[in-house]
Amino acid sequence: MHINLYDLTRPQLIELLAGWGYSAYHADKIWHSLYQQQTHTTSAMSDLRPDLQAKLQAKTAIHPLTSQLDTQSSDGFTRKFLLQLPDTHAIETVLMRFEGRKGAPRATACVSTQVGCAMGCVFCATGQMGFTRHLTPGEIVAQVLHVDAILQTGGERLRNIVFMGMGEPLHNYDNVMTAVTILTDHKGLAIAPKHITVSTVGVVPGILQLANDGPPVRLAVSLHGATDAERQKLVPPARRWPLADLMAACRAYTTKRKRRIFFEWTLIENENDTPEQAHALGQLLQGMEAHINLIPLNPTIGYDGEPTHSAAAKQFQTILGQYNLPSTVRQRRGIDIAAGCGQLAAITHSHPTSKQVY
Repeated sequence: MHINLYDLTRPQLIELLAGWGYSAYHADKIWHSLYQQQTHTTSAMSDLRPDLQAKLQAKTAIHPLTSQLDTQSSDGFTRKFLLQLPDTHAIETVLMRFEGRKGAPRATACVSTQVGCAMGCVFCATGQMGFTRHLTPGEIVAQVLHVDAILQTGGERLRNIVFMGMGEPLHNYDNVMTAVTILTDHKGLAIAPKHITVSTVGVVPGILQLANDGPPVRLAVSLHGATDAERQKLVPPARRWPLADLMAACRAYTTKRKRRIFFEWTLIENENDTPEQAHALGQLLQGMEAHINLIPLNPTIGYDGEPTHSAAAKQFQTILGQYNLPSTVRQRRGIDIAAGCGQLAAITHSHPTSKQVY
């Protein structure tokens, strides 16, 4: 079987070539072709020695992802790609643009880590699909390269990556961390770790592993409920990892890493947007280095809940302020093309999960 070069970190590529009798100098030239020039075939690496190029063609491959569907949102800021994997499966990746502090746009890639998801969060279209398989490091990296190449055609470069697409990143821990190593390599795309966010529904062993030996990326934890009873209704993994265990892992992370955690809270009308839940959340997180992102529910076919109204969201935010907890009500982007949080489902028409655009 041919080795996908996108699967390899630079040290692994150096080791591969060393086994063939080539120095690290040649590995760096290949790396430059992959991530600086973004060459898609080994035959196009024209500055390599002919014997090395022949070896690469015989032993390795490069697997860029092709777009089956490219959909632009009416909001002008969001673009969703349905990307074909080397097998029969497909995934969705989202390009989001935001206005920076100085007015310059900043681009973020929302990247998938699995085909489907095993976590089963009731309001999430990916969770409603069920789990098919993990993505390889190269399939994760190829999504980022796809978005970056599109940005470059307009004179932009990718700045931020969020592992908030299809799948649970910490369920695919090793492959995700290998991808992060590749994406942050200073001789490649050189994305700063502080500009990468890994999101989880609360996989406690993964949080602890990230705290102990993971790269210095940002961590986002999806809570959605401040009591075990409320959370377990929305997030099935909460039955395995109750809030006491999850909060202990989060506090271990903040202590070890000396950085805040971003907690995600999907606001569902008359479900978890009440003052009682806001106070419970405030008490749960009080004293922790945290920021809460409040996200009005995005519609999916498989869930009947409704997004909270702005007045309830503001009241929720005000209560959190009483506990000295900073929070942001997130802008809703790409809802008309099912590109919002919880809407990705890898279906070949443009907005399969939308019940209604709010």
